[in-house]
Amino acid sequence: MDYKLEPATIDNLDLLIKYKLKNVFAYAKDLKQEEIDRINKYVKANVPRQIKNYKLIMNNDKIIGCILVEKYLDGFLLDEIYIEKEYRNKKIGTELIKGIQTKYSPVYLWVYKQNIRAYNLYKRLGFEIQQEAETRYFMKYLN
Repeated sequence: MDYKLEPATIDNLDLLIKYKLKNVFAYAKDLKQEEIDRINKYVKANVPRQIKNYKLIMNNDKIIGCILVEKYLDGFLLDEIYIEKEYRNKKIGTELIKGIQTKYSPVYLWVYKQNIRAYNLYKRLGFEIQQEAETRYFMKYLN
């Protein structure tokens, strides 16, 4: 599938917040309202600060997702990757991650343990678990 990356702008802020929250709440289940409120507040405060590092995934001038890569420790953090449901399983995510692995080293990411498909993809692409939290793995790729 053809796609391209374009820089996100402040006009995309609501959409990026929506994507981030969808990613979090898809796998963060059984949360107390206090935790939900904390996550909402965090996302709404941080996405505007990170906007310069967001890229929109475009297909025929339609936004189909986003990706966020930021400087982190001695490398880079793949902080966000979201692809609209109807565009998943078309190798877009795999190609994007491989591109990041080629451009940056090391690459870190967090993945929810319940997100088996993403976890398996990251393992296949050479990411290794560095740390385990209650609901997520912190992974690293070093080329």
